[in-house]
Amino acid sequence: MSLTLVIIFLVLLSAKTIAELYLSQLNRKEVQANADQIPEAFRDDIDEETYRKSVRYTLAKNAHNRIETIYSAIIIGLVVATGFLAWLFDALTGVLGTGVWGQALVLFSMMIVLYLPSIPFDYYDTFVLEEKFDFNTSSFGLWIMDKVKAFIFSVLIGVPVLALLFAIFDWLPNTWWFWGFVAFFVIQLLLMVLYPRVIEPFFYKLTPLEDGPLKERLLKLGERAGFSANTILVKDGSTRSKHSNAYFTGFGRFRKIVLYDTLVEQLEPIELESVLAHEIGHYKKGHIPKLLSISFITGLVHFAVMGWLATQVWFYKGFGFDPSSGMGPILLLFLILSSLITFWTGPLSNRLSRKYEFEADAFARALMGDDPLPLVKSLRKLNEKNLGNLTPHPTFSNFYYSHPTIQEREAALNGA
Repeated sequence: MSLTLVIIFLVLLSAKTIAELYLSQLNRKEVQANADQIPEAFRDDIDEETYRKSVRYTLAKNAHNRIETIYSAIIIGLVVATGFLAWLFDALTGVLGTGVWGQALVLFSMMIVLYLPSIPFDYYDTFVLEEKFDFNTSSFGLWIMDKVKAFIFSVLIGVPVLALLFAIFDWLPNTWWFWGFVAFFVIQLLLMVLYPRVIEPFFYKLTPLEDGPLKERLLKLGERAGFSANTILVKDGSTRSKHSNAYFTGFGRFRKIVLYDTLVEQLEPIELESVLAHEIGHYKKGHIPKLLSISFITGLVHFAVMGWLATQVWFYKGFGFDPSSGMGPILLLFLILSSLITFWTGPLSNRLSRKYEFEADAFARALMGDDPLPLVKSLRKLNEKNLGNLTPHPTFSNFYYSHPTIQEREAALNGA
């Protein structure tokens, strides 16, 4: 291994970890500074008890995330800097072989090993933190079953995809990165279509919104927007959590709007209309193809970087790998190391995402007769039901939030 490369890696990892902890502390102090007084704009919509509970929830998540940040940094630092990653790769290769499927199984197995240390935090998050604040509705058996199902689908999808990438590397050693990316991107598009139709039903029950006044008014809203939707699906998210959400998935004639059953229960019909109008806004404003275009460009750049690294002997040796071991170490190291760089570009992607959220909100307001009140009420109610943080630190929210804060969204909706 190269001491210089290991030092650079540890410096980058430390910088990312310190930045994460600093941002976390900024947010914690901001929440604590406003803990005793409900923000003036929300005093008519949230009671003292609920506000104080939201503060405790935010601070509890903050503490949990800080511990997990330090823990994850230590694990990744040890795995890479000690040469364990290279040792495990060689050991598994010796057992599974160097064929296309053998390499795919080696890489998949190593990703599973890297995932295992996070399981205790996942358990704590579900059965301690979420349980404490009365959000968790999942049983331990259901939690385990979800993990098993996720693992099975990971094997059924992940291993063949990895095998295809390794095969392309063997067939086209000079341009594998380009054709590998094309194959990977096409598979991503296919999964966008298949996930809500084939995969998600193994975890959740998705049923068409039942006939009645609510369905009629939502379908009429779609007609006014020029958005034909034969089916609005309701997801039984309440089987796992009391948190609520809505999302748009797929593209073209495969598009679907999914509402959590908790959302349908929590909001009034006109508020649900405004939420649906917001989701339709994402479609009408072309946000999905725009995001796919950005994903295409960034993905191509990532694969190009991997293609270049695959020709650099110093990179293999610097982290303890044999240069003749092929593409496996490159994929593995890129998955780990890229986050040390992309962490710093996160605010840029979040800025674009927030721009799209403002646009979808503006579309929803126009579709609701230029009345911002229904969407404002739904945002406030969802924030209350989900114990959202009403006083995030601006730097923290700009760095992490893919959605504007509720105050920012309300200001924009009200024309401020």
